[in-house]
Formats: sequence, structure tokens, C-alpha cells
Amino acid sequence: MTEKSAECKDISLKQSAKKLTEEIQSMANYKNLYTEIQRLVTTTAIKREDFKNTLMDALKSNGLETEIRNTVFHWVRSQSTLSPASVPSTEEVDLTYLKKTQIQWERRIQKSLNSTCNELNVPLARIRPNADREELAEKWNELSTYDIDLSQYRPLYSPKDFLDILFSIRNPSFKKQPDELNWEFSHIQIRVKTLTQLRRLYAELANGTPLLGVNPDMPSSENFANLEEERIYIGEKVLKSNNAPIAQEFLKRGAPRALRGRLWSLVLGSVVKENDLEYYEELKNMVLQYDIVIDKLIIKDVQLTARNDDQYFVFEDVLYKTMLCFSRDSEVLAPVTTDRSAGGQVIHAVLQGKPATLENTLVFPPSGVIPFHGFAMYATPFCYLYDDPCAMYYTFRAFYLRYWFRLHTVSSHEQGIVALCLLFERLLQCHEPLLWIHFRNIHIQPIRIVFKWIMRGFSGHLPPEQLLYLWDLILSYDCLEIIPLLAVVILSFRKENLMQVNNQQSVEAVLADLSSLKVIPLLQLALLSE
Repeated sequence: MTEKSAECKDISLKQSAKKLTEEIQSMANYKNLYTEIQRLVTTTAIKREDFKNTLMDALKSNGLETEIRNTVFHWVRSQSTLSPASVPSTEEVDLTYLKKTQIQWERRIQKSLNSTCNELNVPLARIRPNADREELAEKWNELSTYDIDLSQYRPLYSPKDFLDILFSIRNPSFKKQPDELNWEFSHIQIRVKTLTQLRRLYAELANGTPLLGVNPDMPSSENFANLEEERIYIGEKVLKSNNAPIAQEFLKRGAPRALRGRLWSLVLGSVVKENDLEYYEELKNMVLQYDIVIDKLIIKDVQLTARNDDQYFVFEDVLYKTMLCFSRDSEVLAPVTTDRSAGGQVIHAVLQGKPATLENTLVFPPSGVIPFHGFAMYATPFCYLYDDPCAMYYTFRAFYLRYWFRLHTVSSHEQGIVALCLLFERLLQCHEPLLWIHFRNIHIQPIRIVFKWIMRGFSGHLPPEQLLYLWDLILSYDCLEIIPLLAVVILSFRKENLMQVNNQQSVEAVLADLSSLKVIPLLQLALLSE
């Protein structure tokens, strides 16, 4: 290394350290961490004459060094896009037309929301009447008994509506016939991975490493009865180490059921602290204090989806709590609306019957997220991981902010919904050309068949156990590309039956029941190196 490059590296490190020092102070766990270090400094373990070394030793022995390392790990993740180094960045092309589409789409949702309020003669927001507040507080732990007439309410939009918007995207530099159907997304210049690149990324799947989710009785390489027993033993050691990067690496081979919740919390930095409990209580109080039209849409969504699902109906009460608190969470607003690709449109609502002053105006909804049909399904699998609603809430929120919001936002992000649709199409066209041609011949766009799977991350389509193995992979590889890959693999697996049908209804019938699928073996089959 030359002297000049060493000097540049040193300057870069100092700048990163300065930025880290400043930004850690605004992170959720900073206050607790700072208090713990202050307390430690006042103990006899710290010697004034050898302050630095005794402090470092004390931080290690108290577990605070690991806490600091985890904080840096979460900060680094928050700075980066998902899997930034795994594929060359998108070429310098003008993708502003995608941002314009997102802004137009947000306006359309807002218009639909206002129309709903006008038709039903309800306000966007109001102070909740005392009787209603008392009933809601009394029934907080059994909100399924909270009696409210929602017969007139309809979801603002569905995955199908969103897909129609994606199909309406026009690349200004892409010339096609005026009456030609937008068959695919190939005109959008976002770089996506090839199967070879995916094999390199998902190395543990591609090289035949023994994984949970294949066969729990698979023999172990150590002195354990089977692989599951070995993974439980190692997983407990990982949790004891409290090391987030190691936990993330551990998840690549699948999480044992009993440890998954704690492992996910560790990787996402969503382990509940005292101030988190206070904030969760504040969110609950905001639900009790303010009645917003989003509440009705959330309750209706849970009723239409989770309540009618054999796997999730028992969690109806906790889902109401989770989603209602989420709608009030202003900490969700900034990460979602300031994403470099999102439109960032925000609605403001004046409380009904109040003067239009600043104190009577609120961002609507406070989270900035307007639910669609199936939105609650992003939260349902977390019900299997946590008994405590607060722990479930924070891990769901962290997962949403890292991954799920990208699935209903038009953007040029390489992990966004547009790129995932494009990846699905490329993989299907390259590796199942006969199926691709068959779909063209019967005039069915393949993405229309699988879009609901992709937009929901397969929630509600796969059995919970299989879904959780899939989400282990999302978290461990920090990347959503496994979702379109699985969609292609499922079509490939059902290829014989698909080739024998010639209309959309029959195609959907072939793919309606995914309950017998085993996710990990299917993905291994697709990724095993040729």
C-alpha cells in the first residue's frame, strides 16, 4: 500500500468513525448503552492510572463490548442498501420515471382514501369519544370482541391493483408499438442477478451443506442424535455470545423452532429494552386517544385475511394490537418516506371538530403507511415466534423497515418490487423457456400468476413452518431475491401440469395449494451447482 493510499484510508476511517459517533447517539439503544457505561466507569474495576486498559477489560467482562459491536453492526446495516457488494450497481441510467410512478401511485391511494371518507361520511382523524375509548381499553387484549360495523369498508387496493400500476410504467427511452401489451419488465434497466450469481450468493444452499428444513433426522457430523439437536446446541451458544453477526451467519443453515424468535431479535437489533416497553405503551395510548380511519382498514384487513386462515385465526387479537400500534408509530415514517427511491408523499389530517392549528394536525397515519388488502400478513408469522406482544411488535417493525416496505413501493432499488419482478421473469425465461413460451402462447403474463406470492413474501401461501425457513434465508443473506427464485422453482416443479392448461383460472388452480411444498429442498434443487 502506498503512503498516499494509506493516508486516504486513514482519513476515510476517521470520517466513518466521526459519522458513527454522531449517529449512534440517535439510535434506540444509545441511552441504555451510555447509562451502562457510565455506571461501569464509577466502579472499582476502573483504575484512574490505567483508565483505557481497565475500561476495555471491564467492557469485555460485562458483555458491553459485544453490545457495542452489535450496535456498530446494526448501524452499518442501516447505512447500506441490501447486499450492496453482491452485484455491480445499476448502470448510470435515468430511472426518475419510476420515482414519478411512485408519487402518482401515492396520490391515487390518497385520493381513494379521501373518497372512502367522503362516501362513508367519516373523518380521517378525530379524538376518540370517551365511551369508545373505555370499551377499546377494556377489550384491548381481546379486540376480536370489539364490536364495530365494517360492512361498508373496502380495502383501498389489492396486489392486483398494484401490479397494474407496475405494468403501466413506461421507460421513455424504450420504443414499442402504441397498442402493444406491456408483456414484461425487460424495458426497465435495473440490473438483476443471473442464476450463477445467485448460486454464489446462496452458497450454503448451492453446495449441499446440511440444512434444517430438509429432514430433521438428518445425521449430524458431531456427537449428536441428528442435525436438529446439533443446531439447537450451537444456536444456544450463539445466543449466549449475544453476537449479532454470528447469529446472522448461523441462520443460513436454518433456525431451530424454539430459538428462532431470539435469533431474529438479535440479528435485527429488536431485543426489547425498558424504554421500548414505555414506547409501546405510548403507541397503545395513541390508539386509545385518536380514532383514525386507518383503524377500520386494519381491522377489516385482519378479518378478511388472518381470521379466515386456518394457520393464523387464533392470533387475531394480537394482530389487531400489533397493526394498530404500528399505524401510530412515527419512528416508521422517516425510514420509509426518506428512502432514496420512494416518493415521500405525506398526508396531514386536522382532527375533526378542531381548529386547523398545528397542535390539531397530525401526519396521517403517523407511520406514513396506508394498508392494502393482505397487509396484515406481513405480521402473521411473527405470532409463532413470540408470546410477548411487545417483542413481536419490535421484530415485526424491524423486519418491515428492512425488507417489507420495498414490496409495495415503486423504486429502482435492486431489492425493490420492480427488480424482483424482473428477476423472476429473467430466471423463468432463461431456465424454463418452454414454460415461458407456453405462457406467451396462451396470453398469460407469468408475473400475474405469482405476484401475490412475491408482494406478500409468500405469507399466507406457504405453511408457517416452511415460510419461516424462507424468512430465515431473507434475514441471514440480507436479501429478498430468494422470493422470486422460489416462485420460479414452484412453477418449474408444477411444470408438467401447467403445460396442460390454457387459461388463467386453470393455471391458478394448479398453483392454488402450496401446502405440500418443502421450501429448502426445492431451493437446493434449483441452486445446486451444475
